[in-house]
Amino acid sequence: MDSDFILLRNYISRFIKLTDADWQMLEPHLKKRSIKKHSYFEQEGKKARDIGYIVDGDMRHFYTSNGEEKTTYFYFENSMVASYLSCITGQPSQITIEALTEVKMIVFPYAVMQTLYNQSQTWERFGRLLAEYLCMGLEERMVGLLTLSPEERYIQLLESNKRKITERIPQHYIANYLGITPVSLSRIRNRVLKHKR
Repeated sequence: MDSDFILLRNYISRFIKLTDADWQMLEPHLKKRSIKKHSYFEQEGKKARDIGYIVDGDMRHFYTSNGEEKTTYFYFENSMVASYLSCITGQPSQITIEALTEVKMIVFPYAVMQTLYNQSQTWERFGRLLAEYLCMGLEERMVGLLTLSPEERYIQLLESNKRKITERIPQHYIANYLGITPVSLSRIRNRVLKHKR
């Protein structure tokens, strides 16, 4: 089996126990895709049809409000990515997913997942567990935005399992993700560093 496909199979196996027969229901629909830096996997205003699995690279998820980009999430290798709301509803995507580096992916149509949900209890269970996983991440992000100050959000970022964001994402995108200006982020970083000394 292709080594990239093995990575995806291992990722899915974190949620469910996959037999070879289960895997063979999905494998024929998998395609490899490369996305150039600053190109888009999904674009606001266009209907999303695919689910992606990142083999290598960094991506960001943002929406646009009054011409201003609002970064809501970052994705790294060994993550699934999609404009799920657009896939589920068939409506144009409200978000854009951009490659921040050269990205290697495996993609497959969301429609295939829907078919598998109907054909297999194993795949239906995967869909439920993935939805729960995404819901937890969304709620955690929403609570942080509504209840924490920008400095508290930055400290939480440093102390969480999201360290890749501070290690690999440019500062202006991190500031945008925290809902502050790059200058404010610089001040917060300096304060946090002084406090740690």
